[in-house]
Amino acid sequence: MTAVIFIAFIIFIIIGCPIALTLGLASIAGLLFDGSFDLTIFAQRCFTAVNSFPLMAIPFFMLAGSLMEHGGISKQIIRFTESLVGHFSGGLAVAAILACMIFAAISGSAVATVAAIGGLIVPEMVDRKYPVAYSTAVCAAAGTMGPIIPPSTSFVIYASIAGISVSDIFMGGYIPGVLMGLGLIVYAVCTAKKRGLPRSKKATPKEILKIGGHAIWALFTPIIIVGGIATGICTPTEAGAISCVYAILVGIVVYHELTWEKLKAALFDAAISSSIVMFLIATASVFSWILTIEQIPRLVQTTIMGLTDNKYVLLFFINIVLLIVGTFMDCTPALTMLVPVLAPLATAYDIDLIHLGVLMTINLCIGLLTPPVGTCLFVGCRIGNLKLTELVKEIWPQIVVLIAVLLIVTYVPWLSTFIPNLIG
Repeated sequence: MTAVIFIAFIIFIIIGCPIALTLGLASIAGLLFDGSFDLTIFAQRCFTAVNSFPLMAIPFFMLAGSLMEHGGISKQIIRFTESLVGHFSGGLAVAAILACMIFAAISGSAVATVAAIGGLIVPEMVDRKYPVAYSTAVCAAAGTMGPIIPPSTSFVIYASIAGISVSDIFMGGYIPGVLMGLGLIVYAVCTAKKRGLPRSKKATPKEILKIGGHAIWALFTPIIIVGGIATGICTPTEAGAISCVYAILVGIVVYHELTWEKLKAALFDAAISSSIVMFLIATASVFSWILTIEQIPRLVQTTIMGLTDNKYVLLFFINIVLLIVGTFMDCTPALTMLVPVLAPLATAYDIDLIHLGVLMTINLCIGLLTPPVGTCLFVGCRIGNLKLTELVKEIWPQIVVLIAVLLIVTYVPWLSTFIPNLIG
């Protein structure tokens, strides 16, 4: 059965079938070939996979991000970050990275972060004589922090499969996410000095306070989400629901930008995105279940343990595999397929599952910047109206920066586990 599902998987991928449908059809092909299973088990497994309270956080966070984007909150975040750092060398690029970090703490999505921040700030950067390819590359690379800085839909999926606390892995993403942002900021400042990129006019303290006062409602959103989860006042799912209500109130009452038409557009976008993710989780869970009953995770574990007993060598091997997988597959299907294989392996090598989850997500987010399935890359091309080769030329040094951060996080595990252990 294993050979059948992998052959079917490759065939459906080659003919261009969507990944969610590919996983489902390959699973059905394997079940039919085996003959000892009733196909009703496919529907049962799909339903069981998505019938989870923690997974309800995914549509809520997606809706919150969509509401923030349509409700003018991303615009306020950009104004505030520019007032703080716009006068530095390459200040507008640094402001874009900081804005992506803040928006990441709201949306939990890389694509939403690139679209919301990049769509607004890239035209502004181009107007101020920043090269369009470089401007787009900055936003596309910074968007990868979306699933790392909580809330994160990828972390919710990982936690539900690995059987760990969503709150714990949320807390584990903060330091690595900030390190990613700092690495990109250092690169942006060095590049600005090398290319002589312009600076913005320095804002006075009074202007910063005025802009900050207007943006405080947007900046308060991550505090509500993370504060509620960290203090135990609410679960991640409940925090997602609260953030949706808050986004609606701020968009309508405070910023007056969330019209009825924009609200409908936000609901539609969130519904489409959530249904795609849930369908992926459902079909990938069946695929992973078949691999499990075929003893594939145990086979992988036995093979690797026969090759090395050093967990640091194993971590390096996992990084290489995930970087390759990330070039061909988005985060959600990759996580649902690989977590059942890698989590038992990590446990056998005494690797913390929070650390593994952060590593897996960073790896797969870097994959969002690499063709042929680089989602952030293609969103950036659309925003900047660029050819893929033009954007790749500018983005590869930032990919190197992110890989350097990945290696630091890989071999300094407490960067991922310190805050979860501190909170207890």
